[in-house]
Amino acid sequence: MYQANKQRYDQMLYNRIGNSGLKLSAIGLGLWNNFGSVDPLENQKEIIHQAFDLGITYFDLANNYGPEPGSAEENFGRIMKSDMHAYRDEMIIASKAGYVMWPGPYGNWGSRKSIIASADQSLKRTGLDYFDIFYSHRPDPETNIEETALALDQLVRAGKTLYVGLSNYNGEQTAAMAAIFKELHTPFVIHQPRYNMFNRQAETDLFPVLEKEQKAAVGFSSLSQGLLTDKYLGGIADDSRAKKATIPFLSPVQVKETLATVEKLNQVAQQRGQSLAQMALAWNLREPALACALIGASRPQQVIDNVRALDHLDFSDEELAQIEQILGEQTPIDWSTR
Repeated sequence: MYQANKQRYDQMLYNRIGNSGLKLSAIGLGLWNNFGSVDPLENQKEIIHQAFDLGITYFDLANNYGPEPGSAEENFGRIMKSDMHAYRDEMIIASKAGYVMWPGPYGNWGSRKSIIASADQSLKRTGLDYFDIFYSHRPDPETNIEETALALDQLVRAGKTLYVGLSNYNGEQTAAMAAIFKELHTPFVIHQPRYNMFNRQAETDLFPVLEKEQKAAVGFSSLSQGLLTDKYLGGIADDSRAKKATIPFLSPVQVKETLATVEKLNQVAQQRGQSLAQMALAWNLREPALACALIGASRPQQVIDNVRALDHLDFSDEELAQIEQILGEQTPIDWSTR
């Protein structure tokens, strides 16, 4: 029977999200990969146990996470029932709706029908009574944003989520949604954008909006699908994400295009006494709007290594300038679909 580490809160950093009363662990665990039906359940348990033992309280799901879609929620539900149910009130558990999940016109995007049905299915798969945060996973180009906002508001009023969030909305769309939520008194507290050293669009587009609206962000793709680690410094391994045809967000081409930059960044990390992944996470968390950086993991040791980023969050002006120079030399890459 799993017993949580009694010192789990001693070292983790917790950041308030915007002007809400909620705090998130500075490192959160994303369950996009390695928690599906094709992954060993025992390894999933060990990763979740390790994360919680280190003070990670934010666990991030979506309806379509797998593979197969929905299986990450199902597996998480099994682990909650068998191992984690005693700690439910210590956890912030989030899920999302907005990507294709079932056939027909209602299993995708952001209509009231789709969002409400998806949330109900997600609660059933996880076995939870409610989510702490439920997100609209992406804006729907064919649905009025007011309908999507009202659907999320309905979930709160029905007791199916405590807070709501947005993901993959640009700054203008976020501002428009925030205005509706403000009028409805909906507890919209957070946005989840892609954010890392190679993808910084949120700095100029989204983060100023969040600051104005007194909201916060939790960043995904924090290590650029593994590019910002030492994984590819020695070449592309056969078991790496870049070689997996089922994952379209990283390819050998992107690895080769960024290798020189990654090698230079790794040298800076070594000078700081960190791994590249640790420095990349610390660099993300330097951003005031970012309350939490999501990590993925295929084994418990990766969680341990990544959380150690919190041991050295400070950067000197010289280090930041050096990183900016290195990133400025990188040939621009279109990350819009990754």
